[in-house]
Amino acid sequence: MIAATKAPTAVDHTARIELRLRELAQLFDSFDPAPFHEKDLDRDAEEFIVSWALEFPPAAPLVFRLHLPRDQQPLQPEQVVQEAIRNYFAYRAGIARLDVRRTLHHGRTSLLVGLLFLTACTGSRVLWRSFGFGEWGRIVEEGVLILGWVAMWRPLELLLYDWWPQLRKKRTYDNLSRMRVEVLYGD
Repeated sequence: MIAATKAPTAVDHTARIELRLRELAQLFDSFDPAPFHEKDLDRDAEEFIVSWALEFPPAAPLVFRLHLPRDQQPLQPEQVVQEAIRNYFAYRAGIARLDVRRTLHHGRTSLLVGLLFLTACTGSRVLWRSFGFGEWGRIVEEGVLILGWVAMWRPLELLLYDWWPQLRKKRTYDNLSRMRVEVLYGD
């Protein structure tokens, strides 16, 4: 495998990801018995492609330039790779979309539970205050209030921060599923 072009080209503003292989089969998971256009990408190849795609803005037009020896030309790699890339990354985008939805759903559910717990803590604080236990009572009251707010930490983290990286990954996969494939042959 070889490195990618890091910056968009000046002429057409596309971001290129270049990969050099000895044979087309290296791009695909060798344990997957499906035909090429339905196969999973090799884990290392996927990691390489995704890591380079993350270097570019999620909507930047991408070109995947695959360098292969001439003896691979009869396999028609342009069509095979284009279809495999589109299918694989569209599938990954669908999974990422579900992850975003699950995270937001989990965040809303956790927020409801957290708000109920905070309300119970606030109510118990008022109840505790009515017993008038003095200085120790104030310490317990404040501790219960802090406990209620700490319970809100994770729901707010889910709803404010955790879903953004997943959305970025989904957008990157969407972009990768649309990227153009070019195959160059050499010796």
